[in-house]
Amino acid sequence: MALAALFLILVVCLILGTPIAIAFALSSLAYIMLEGLPSVLLLHTMVGGIDSFPLLAIPFFIFAGHLMNGAGLTDKIFDFAKSIVGCLPGGLGYVNVGSSVIFAGMSGAAVADAGGLGLVEIKAMRKAGYDDDFSVGITAASSIIGPIIPPSLPMVIFGVMASTSIGKLFAAGIIPGLLMATSLIFMVYYLSKKRNYPIDNRFSIIVVWHYFKLAILPLLMPVIIVGGIVSGAFTPTEAAVCASFYALFLGLVVYKSLTFKDLINITIETIETTSSIMFIVAGAAMFAWILTANQVANIFADSLLQFTTDPTLVLFIIMGVVLLVGLFMETIAAITILVPLLMPVALTVGIDPVHLGIVLILNLMLGLLTPPVGMVLYVLSKVSKVPFERCVSATSIFLIPLVIVLVLLIIFPNIVMYIPNMYFS
Repeated sequence: MALAALFLILVVCLILGTPIAIAFALSSLAYIMLEGLPSVLLLHTMVGGIDSFPLLAIPFFIFAGHLMNGAGLTDKIFDFAKSIVGCLPGGLGYVNVGSSVIFAGMSGAAVADAGGLGLVEIKAMRKAGYDDDFSVGITAASSIIGPIIPPSLPMVIFGVMASTSIGKLFAAGIIPGLLMATSLIFMVYYLSKKRNYPIDNRFSIIVVWHYFKLAILPLLMPVIIVGGIVSGAFTPTEAAVCASFYALFLGLVVYKSLTFKDLINITIETIETTSSIMFIVAGAAMFAWILTANQVANIFADSLLQFTTDPTLVLFIIMGVVLLVGLFMETIAAITILVPLLMPVALTVGIDPVHLGIVLILNLMLGLLTPPVGMVLYVLSKVSKVPFERCVSATSIFLIPLVIVLVLLIIFPNIVMYIPNMYFS
């Protein structure tokens, strides 16, 4: 009865639009009261859920991303990418994807990409004469590359929940992220030919060199983060601290584009974002503890394994569950709830936790591009002044290549595991 009440209250809260963290806390509190457990258990488990050293990476990566946006470094990245591929038909579409790949190595969050770099991209594409559907669609689709290419906030959460190496997860995301970018480039090429989009500028090695010199220091950010982690020079948490200091150095000392007021605002934004994420993790930790205590994961595993033990088929079924959850639940909350539920099944059939983490995160990223949650779509609707319904329609065609990449990653795990096996064997 208490377990049924747990799910019922959670569903009712979500329907009523209650923030997900509060929904988790209320449903968990109801369970504790019905079971006659001490109420202090709720606070103890919530605090324990966020008492983890790797989670310290989250505020620092968020801070670094806000600093890059606030210092105007995204403009330099965009201009550099435009100088390279702006000579192609529909060139700003390629620039959009390329900029997102570069920015992914700095922010680790799709919403940060959409809200910061996305504003720059859509403004430039409108000025060049592109229609809003194409501009918003490719901006939304390319923004979810951010959490796949390291660093990645969802990977940090997954690594903590699954007790898996965050360094391996970061390394595993490189090839899938580049595959996502490649698939979107093919879609841009197809639409550009079909709609006869213009060439934005002529290619000039002098122009490329000019913008490269302006962007070289921001471009070093992903090299520092990924190179440091893969080489073993520092942990992901230490990489996040280095990224923040480097972004701060660029904004205050090199480009002098950050003022004291900007720094205060960025700090406040970082605190607000970090607080909301940690509150979600804390609430979901209690919810996950209840599921574990009631052996829900074992029941789910036994039921699924009676149907099949083939790793690929099991992973497809798991991804179906994840996709459904991702349509209605925020990414961090979904990871915190799903990992304890899915890990026993994955380990039983021999699915590597790193492989599971990458495909799970990519799957949840697709939920950011679909209603009713669709956080990236809401952000882009706000910054572009395009109605939410039109954003949904504009983005739908770009889901096709991303789903194909997800299927390939499920069927061929070596795509995901190639770099981790090379550097962490």
